[in-house]
Amino acid sequence: MQAQELVLRDVHVPSAPSLWPPAPGWWLLAGAIALAVAIAWWIRRKRRRRLLVWQKLFDDACSDAAPAAQVAAISELLRRAARRVNAKADHLQNEDWLRLLDGQKQKGFSEGAGRLLLEGGYRREVPADDFAAAKALARARFLELMAGQQ
Repeated sequence: MQAQELVLRDVHVPSAPSLWPPAPGWWLLAGAIALAVAIAWWIRRKRRRRLLVWQKLFDDACSDAAPAAQVAAISELLRRAARRVNAKADHLQNEDWLRLLDGQKQKGFSEGAGRLLLEGGYRREVPADDFAAAKALARARFLELMAGQQ
């Protein structure tokens, strides 16, 4: 055969791979991402439910009583919650107790409205403004202590 008689054909390039269906590795990655999202959602839901239970516990303890009795109930709840952070918290008295409640960030108990917890349960009448401020401060601290934050 001579060069002039030779029939040459074009090179056939294979077609590009399709995007669907994805390779098995992509399916595994999608499954891992879906599992991680499901676990994060479950943990967040569990934390939210636990927070709602703690809020309800605090609100139920302070619901239908005189302010002095509510102060005593708040103090009892705080002592129970403080045991999560410090095992000897229920034995602390006076300023030591208030310093533990202050934690590391604030001074609301030792220098602010939270001082009502020391003698508020023994008073005949508790001022409404002082009680409202102390209750809000105690509720926030109760939730922190139940979450294990010092």
